[in-house]
Amino acid sequence: MKYLATGVRWLFLALFLFLLAKGKLMLWFGLYAVSLLVALIFGRVYCGYVCPMNTLMIPAAWIGKKIKLQTENPPKWLKNGYFPWILLALSVTAMLIFKKSLGVNVPILPIWLIISVLVTLRYKPQVFHNLVCPFGALQRTVGRFALIGKEVDPKTCIGCELCEEVCPAGSIAVDGDEKKAGITTALCHQCTNCQEVCPQDAIHYGKISGAKEQKMSG
Repeated sequence: MKYLATGVRWLFLALFLFLLAKGKLMLWFGLYAVSLLVALIFGRVYCGYVCPMNTLMIPAAWIGKKIKLQTENPPKWLKNGYFPWILLALSVTAMLIFKKSLGVNVPILPIWLIISVLVTLRYKPQVFHNLVCPFGALQRTVGRFALIGKEVDPKTCIGCELCEEVCPAGSIAVDGDEKKAGITTALCHQCTNCQEVCPQDAIHYGKISGAKEQKMSG
């Protein structure tokens, strides 16, 4: 499953680069718009499998950790939750102004691709996903209403925290009292990392009975 997911990600990255080379990135924006509708049912599958930023962030995170460049805590000013929305507004405004005034299409997606890699070299992936990415802000808002997604069976979970450690979106937290893992649907990318490491096979993808909401902490 891991190799299949990786293959899907790189195929979408290839599609993104093809559209970029052809100057047809508006088609990618169309794909992104469709993904918001998909997220209402299946969760944030765009973030987990389609987004080119996420695909490149995976090796960037490995490199950042390998060269000991990554730090645990992001700047405090990032944690207010408004920053991704501000960046979204600035990105859309820049695209409209340059298009209307100069007739130029700002390469906003390639710019964000570079930013995502640079941020992830320094911080854990969840920092960019949850506190910086303007496209993730929309996915997070819509994804919280998903009907289908990852959930943990509390009867089976042993609170080993392995799933919490490998989650790139910081969507899993083990309750300090009950020692049971819980998944925040709004943050979950529906990848397979948690399922692959769970020794009890306690995490499953299916109809959501009730997602636990939580804010990302330092």
